[in-house]
Amino acid sequence: MDGQERGSRLRSFVLGGLVGASAALAAAKRNRPQRRPRRTTPAGLAAFEEAPCYRELVETEERLGLS
Repeated sequence: MDGQERGSRLRSFVLGGLVGASAALAAAKRNRPQRRPRRTTPAGLAAFEEAPCYRELVETEERLGLS
């Protein structure tokens, strides 16, 4: 092996490694999960009104005629 052929192979190896590494980073960045998962429960006052303790309180008040 002469020096030029060895240098050419080394340069090709390094260049291929850089291309492969950049492709791996791009793929990892693309497949990153969302930062905030979507809400599956109601937000705000709707969450409170659907709570079993609130429903029980409303039913109790209706039975006692307080509302």
